[in-house]
Amino acid sequence: MAEAIRVLVTGAAGQIAYSLLLSIAKGDVFGKDQPIILLLLDITPMLPVLEGVVMELQDCALPLLRDVVPTDKEEVAFKDLDVAILVGSMPRKEGMERKDLLKANVAIFKSQGAALDKYAKKTVKVLVVGNPANTNCLIAAKSAPSIPKENFSCLTRLDHNRARSQVALRCGVPATQVKNVIIWGNHSSTQYPDVHHCKVSMPASELACFDAVKDDAWLKGDFISTVQQRGAAVIKARKLSSAMSAAKAICDHMRDIWFGTQEGEFTSMGIYSTGNSYGVPEDLIYSFPVQIKDKTWKIVDGLAINDFSRSKMDATAAELIEERDTAVAFIGA
Repeated sequence: MAEAIRVLVTGAAGQIAYSLLLSIAKGDVFGKDQPIILLLLDITPMLPVLEGVVMELQDCALPLLRDVVPTDKEEVAFKDLDVAILVGSMPRKEGMERKDLLKANVAIFKSQGAALDKYAKKTVKVLVVGNPANTNCLIAAKSAPSIPKENFSCLTRLDHNRARSQVALRCGVPATQVKNVIIWGNHSSTQYPDVHHCKVSMPASELACFDAVKDDAWLKGDFISTVQQRGAAVIKARKLSSAMSAAKAICDHMRDIWFGTQEGEFTSMGIYSTGNSYGVPEDLIYSFPVQIKDKTWKIVDGLAINDFSRSKMDATAAELIEERDTAVAFIGA
């Protein structure tokens, strides 16, 4: 058996974590022969709930789960980490201004970034899920100067999976038959789900997405807005935000970091934009198409970008610049 890896989940008493923890603990993410030590961080008032989660994890009698450590202390949660999945964030309350939400989250992710810097392994892989995920990720990365920026990513795999699934439903094929959709930009309603490089395996042959769907107006209209607004649609229907699908996307994202992407396929994740070849402004966490090998991502270069795509990529970048500049001002404050 390999040595156990230390995996932190924050917001561990919340509903995304409740859908996520079993998958991690039973080997669906890091492999069936990889023992796990789970560190579960939440705020002090949630500790009694967290105890219930620990009981349930114990009651699953899992062969790979070596230990579960519930805590409200960063110095315990972040110690010697191999993986940090930062789910916990300040949710937007009714009547709350976006800048107030940013300010509250800057405080959280500045503190957690500093804790990563001080306590975690320098090789730690950090995935930020809590919204606004891109900017929270940027703040955490900036607050952990001794950890390489490449080790930080934010979750746009849920958007990627949503886009893939919408195309699959339209074409009447399983989602696994749809590959190389791209989410560009922010994990917000300005994100750009791009299918110009997407391929669909139809019963007879593999086709470009536009040829498989045969409805350009839908692909350039309702498809994009459906993916952009899907989170809000789930909240409207369930009165709760996406949890099962978010947890599945976290698993997909981390598994791809751990084991790599398939040959000839790429996925989407929010990563550090500096040095990209697509003219996206520097110093953002922006979602790109990536391929992953040896736990290292590389942006897929050389994809043709038409004017339609360019305008949408620019719009989501503009939103991220505004978020970043507001957040960075709060860091200094």
